Amino acid sequence: MVPDLKEKPTPKHSRGVGRLIALDAARGLAVIGMFLQHFALNERNAFVSGNTTLLFVLCGGISFSIMAQRVQERGTDATAFRSKMLARAVFIDLIGYMLILLNTPYGIILPAYAALFVLALTLVYRSTRVLVYTTLALMFLAPPLMLMGMSVISDAFLLQDIAGGPMSALALTPVFVAGMAIARFNLTNKRTAMSIAICGFIMLVIGKVLGAYLLPDLRLSFESWLLSVQGSNASPPDPYAIWPLNADPPLWLMLLQTAPHTASTFQTLIGLGIASLVVGLLFLVPKKMTVLLTPFAAVGRVALTMYALQFVVVWVLTLLEIDYGLGEIPFGDLLVIVITVGIGWIIARLPNGPLESLMRRFDQIFSSSGTAPTPK
Repeated sequence: MVPDLKEKPTPKHSRGVGRLIALDAARGLAVIGMFLQHFALNERNAFVSGNTTLLFVLCGGISFSIMAQRVQERGTDATAFRSKMLARAVFIDLIGYMLILLNTPYGIILPAYAALFVLALTLVYRSTRVLVYTTLALMFLAPPLMLMGMSVISDAFLLQDIAGGPMSALALTPVFVAGMAIARFNLTNKRTAMSIAICGFIMLVIGKVLGAYLLPDLRLSFESWLLSVQGSNASPPDPYAIWPLNADPPLWLMLLQTAPHTASTFQTLIGLGIASLVVGLLFLVPKKMTVLLTPFAAVGRVALTMYALQFVVVWVLTLLEIDYGLGEIPFGDLLVIVITVGIGWIIARLPNGPLESLMRRFDQIFSSSGTAPTPK
């Protein structure tokens, strides 16, 4: 049931006509999960923490690869595609920093997401096999490298977006590249969708089993070893000393965590498994029943606007000293879902979402070949 890694995108698999409603729905579910996390987190929906971010990033990788394939199929100059993606990266980065300036208590992934657009340009026209092997390598290499980044560049905010912790581009790259690989296959094929769902389920089970039975004892042994090497009374680093004496010690214990936003190999494996399972199942929905996906797809079509909106709402409610936590009231999480879907539906009735329209106008400035392919 695993797709052949030698499969290449062909015109008959083109997504050039219409949108992939299942992919829009997956992106919409990711955004809805973020609203739940920020406005109504409780024991029932605790699984959304961290996993919705990875679902959002996986959908981003799929969209990026599909756009590149469409450019290739139309014979458009690859340079024009690169310029548009770089422009979009700049736009998303600017929006991200505007949201960071609101100083809400939640992390903003848009700067890291923008960096992913730039990094992905080095892989976008590589073979599917290279994308798969790169994903596997990054699953193991990205966590220690991002921990080193947290230690060495903790005071360099721009560099942190690239490699400075669990919300950095490096930490999210394995999932984004996995999305790029998934997009190489005909997602509308039920066998392919089933393969993606099964692979996601297997990754989820492996991650959960390792987290439950292997990591607890391994963490204790690793912590004891770290104490024997580093000592328990480590003095603060001297900012005037040479490297690495001027850097905070890396938090190596995060490598063996499965908690949300730790970006360890195990947490990424679980999150990628859930995200792949969701994407695969959504693409298995029969055409006659895709109407069920429409409300979630509406949110997904205006995902950038909806993503930014949640932080603006938190900022406004905090200024007004209004408690926006609805997780403990009866059906508070259901209320948040309904409101999120309703707002997304209204915005999606416009030709494009406000930020989506601005982004397209922004990237047109950098190219004379017309608008960029519509993200799926």
